[in-house]
Amino acid sequence: MLVSDIMNPSVVSCAPDESVAHAARLMAAYNVGSLPVCSPDGRLRGIVTDRDIVLRCIADGSDPGRMPVRELMTRAVASLSPGDDVSRAAEKMGGGQVRRMPVVQNGKVVGILSLCDIARSEAFGMEAARAFGEISSNLKRK
Repeated sequence: MLVSDIMNPSVVSCAPDESVAHAARLMAAYNVGSLPVCSPDGRLRGIVTDRDIVLRCIADGSDPGRMPVRELMTRAVASLSPGDDVSRAAEKMGGGQVRRMPVVQNGKVVGILSLCDIARSEAFGMEAARAFGEISSNLKRK
């Protein structure tokens, strides 16, 4: 089974120059914990998470209404291709300690794959559990 078979093609993203407050409102409105950060042409530039907002903006006393997303986003983002095998994707997510990963084709974000998407696919429940175990047991502390 391929990533394209189970990924979510409905991607909510933000631009690097948008405010952190705007990104937080998008996360709240769409009930997501991370957003790909994309240039106007849809190219992946980074990712911002709810944890980034709390630790790199709020905890520092910065103003989320004035801080642009580019100042706190993670720039080196691992991604998947729609043609990647789901088992390999689960391994990559576990190794990278991420629960969601952008799916990129020709440099543009075309979807998001989450461990929940993998777990919902009956054929890959064990891979999802293994990846989640890796994430949970090897949490990186920043």
